Amino acid sequence: QRLPSWAPLRKPVANYVERSVRAKANPDHYPAPYRILELWRSAASQEEEARSLGELLVGRTSRNLVNVFQLAEELKRRGKRHTHNIERVHVVGAGVMGADIAIWAAARGFYVSLQDRNPEILARAVKKAYGFYKKKLKAPRAVQEAMDRLMPDLNGDGLVRADLVIEAIIENVDAKRELFKQVETRVRPEALLASNTSSIPLEDIATSLKDPTRLVGLHFFNPVAQMQLVEIVRGAQSAEEALNRARGFTVALDRLPLDVKSSPGFLVNRVLMPYLIEAVMLAEEGVALADIDGAALDFGMPMGPILLADTVGLDICLSVAEELAGPLGIEVPQRLRETVAAGHLGKKSGQGFYTYDKKGKARNRGKRSVTHVPITERLILRMVNESVACLREGVVTDLDSIDAGMVYGTGFAPYLGGPMRYAETLGDVGICSTLRRLTQEYNKRFEPDAGWTQRELFQRQLPKEG
Repeated sequence: QRLPSWAPLRKPVANYVERSVRAKANPDHYPAPYRILELWRSAASQEEEARSLGELLVGRTSRNLVNVFQLAEELKRRGKRHTHNIERVHVVGAGVMGADIAIWAAARGFYVSLQDRNPEILARAVKKAYGFYKKKLKAPRAVQEAMDRLMPDLNGDGLVRADLVIEAIIENVDAKRELFKQVETRVRPEALLASNTSSIPLEDIATSLKDPTRLVGLHFFNPVAQMQLVEIVRGAQSAEEALNRARGFTVALDRLPLDVKSSPGFLVNRVLMPYLIEAVMLAEEGVALADIDGAALDFGMPMGPILLADTVGLDICLSVAEELAGPLGIEVPQRLRETVAAGHLGKKSGQGFYTYDKKGKARNRGKRSVTHVPITERLILRMVNESVACLREGVVTDLDSIDAGMVYGTGFAPYLGGPMRYAETLGDVGICSTLRRLTQEYNKRFEPDAGWTQRELFQRQLPKEG
């Protein structure tokens, strides 16, 4: 709708709109809407508007947002080059992730069978699907057609017809091995097998398969309907044809396929976990939760790390942290263990680091205080340092992949363009100097990764295929 242009109304209307905008966009991060309002408030001339537009276009925010958009487009182009030949999808596990994957796939036109050994969980998934389709598709016929494509499947009868099987059960390697061992006996030889594991290397899961070449990782992020990224996990045993089909299928889901090497945590969880762990360590030290989350929000993150951990589920955070603790040397905070042991799992249990009302809104979040603890440095530089480690180890092949993964997989401050583009603005010398200072003040978890000295790693441009 057009804003009323009568001169006496301009100022109060602009002030009202600005309050609404501030609830969604920090003016220091995203100046464009505020500049537009100011131009309208002052009835600026065309020349003033043109000058302002030029300044915005060459600004940091504009350049970084354009780059983030281009990264997404490149990921789509790469995926579209591959055919997937998938019509029927079978999802095993109707919990939060499995149900959401099945619901989204059916919404995108695939025939989906959803298996779980618990009929009550299947019933909840079907009810959730109906609510989602009513809200998204609206038209009764479209809703009914989507529901017709989603079939609850208690006994796994859909396996024999499936072109793709997605495993989304508990994050336990033995359980996953046993499941795939059973699945392989029932599916067709050409069926693609995929795990939604968030941290377990595919090679560990594939040992139970007679043909491990058709196993890939399809790691979705929660909530599936909102998070655009899907990590395409390449195991040492994964065939290139299987990976290509997974890429093509992901684009058909209207999602962004990002290639990652099978390794503990892959890319997103590996980079995100030190950030979350550092937040809990800050809380252990007595730093107010409001200060921790506030520092992250001020930086430009969509949600503070404490609230994010509560939202993901503290039991899940602990499980992933323990999975990564050995191979990555991550120290798991005692407070996280104790909170989970007490049954305080976050938003889903009504209490975690925060307490939640029946609508899932955090209560008693406290007020921010003046603190001299370098909260932002400790949180963000652990992410940046881990990103460099992923480059050095070949988890991804270039900086653009990290930026795309962290912006679209976690919401890392888009106006900064991603963790590696942010690192470029600070400079590697400055970052390493800060990391060494933090190492002296705290401990070796802040030691600069060896990859900082390998200049060949720091190449721009997502690699383009053929």
